[in-house]
Parts: sequence; structure tokens; C-alpha cells
Amino acid sequence: MPRPYILAETNWKHLQDATVDLAILPWGATEAHNFHLPYATDNIEAEGLAYEAARQAWDRGAKVMVLPTIPFGVNSGQTDVFLDMNLNGSTQMAILRDLIEVLDRQGVKKLLVFNSHGGNSFKPLLKELGLEFPEMFLCTSNWFQSMDKTKYFEEAGDHADEMETSLVMYLRPEWVLPLAEAGPGREHPHRIRAFREGWVSHERRWSQITDDTGVGNPMKASAEKGERFFRDVTAKFADLFVELAVLDIDNMYEKPASDGA
Repeated sequence: MPRPYILAETNWKHLQDATVDLAILPWGATEAHNFHLPYATDNIEAEGLAYEAARQAWDRGAKVMVLPTIPFGVNSGQTDVFLDMNLNGSTQMAILRDLIEVLDRQGVKKLLVFNSHGGNSFKPLLKELGLEFPEMFLCTSNWFQSMDKTKYFEEAGDHADEMETSLVMYLRPEWVLPLAEAGPGREHPHRIRAFREGWVSHERRWSQITDDTGVGNPMKASAEKGERFFRDVTAKFADLFVELAVLDIDNMYEKPASDGA
């Protein structure tokens, strides 16, 4: 049965008299994820998490709408990894501008870009677009930074690691190869200390930092870990969706209590 909070599934019969208080745009990437995970990993995660969080918010009365996922992200550091698809930031800006123009014209004044790819960086884009569309409330999130991962997973990492492997094992187990076929996800440290410490940065060159396109050991992953993490992330985002849907954008900040003087 069509889910009314997912634009791709709903219909004009439902939407012709509908009100949407918050649009949610999942944005992922198409890229290699070690040897064992599919190229669509970021998109699988984006849709799975956004859809479930939207369901919970909808059931609580929030008028939310999840837009179709953008399946390509910034992968300019992976030009020599076969079929890692790249959208430049300027292209993302153009896509966002066109979509925001539609929402603004049709009275949907709040947009959350639900980011699922570490190479994407929407904050500077949305700052600029906010000047072009002053009535719009534009925000972005990184679900992979929303929880303390150490409470769920044993191994650190940020790409095809224990966390991502566990999530896809839960969401799309038929698309995951046996862990015996995965690489160790070993990251080669930078020769310059400042880059290792993180207070200086440049785009990572994936064919140099890892031998298998993974960063983080996936071997302790499990669908059970993925399900637990999924449940907690979606519950947290459901709360956010509800709060954003009813947010008065002209009164977003709490004023300090009077000291009685």
C-alpha cells in the first residue's frame, strides 16, 4: 500500500489537498564500499533510515514528505575507482536551487537535506541558497554522526566499516557478500602529522589511503547490531522531524529567563 509520506509512492488523489510542513531530501552516493557491500550502500542507508523516521513522525501527526533520493554525491577523490560516480558541489548547488524553488513556490517552507555520504558538504550550499530564498528554512543532517557509535560497534571506521556493514546486513542482507570476502579496511596514515591530527585537511585520495576502498574493519559486523543502531537512529530522527514540522521559524531561540531584577 502506498505510504503517504513518501513522494515516490503517493499519488495526486492524496496530494491535491495535502499540506506538507517539512520536506526531507535523502542524498547519498554511488561508490565502492570495500569488496563486500554494494555501490548503493549510502542510498540504502539514506532511504531506510529516512523512511522509517518519517513513518514514526507521520504516525505522531507530523506532516512530512520524503522526496526521492539523490543517488550521486561528491566523489572527486575517487576518480580512479571504477564507476564511482561524482557530482561536483556546483552541480549539487544547481539541483538544490531548482528543488528549493519548487518547494518555495508551492508553500513548503522547510527542507532537511538528509545526508548519507561523508563526501557531501551541504552547509555552505544551504547558506548561500538561504540568501536567495529568504522565506525557506534550510537545514542538513549527517545521520552517521547522530549517535555515539562506540555504544553499538567495537571497531572504528567511516566507510564500509562495522557500522555500515551491520546496517546493510539488516536492511539488504541479500546484497552483502560473506565477510570472508571483505578486505580489512585498513587506513594508511598520512605522512604529515597535522593531517593525522585532523586540524589540517585535504581531500582523501582513496586509492592511496586504503587497499580495498574501506576504512574500518567490518569483520565484527552483524545484522543484530545493525537493527539496534537502526532503531535508535530512526527514533532520534523521528523526534527531529516532529520538532521541525511544527517549528516557528520566526521564534526559534529560547530567551533567557528573567532574573527578577
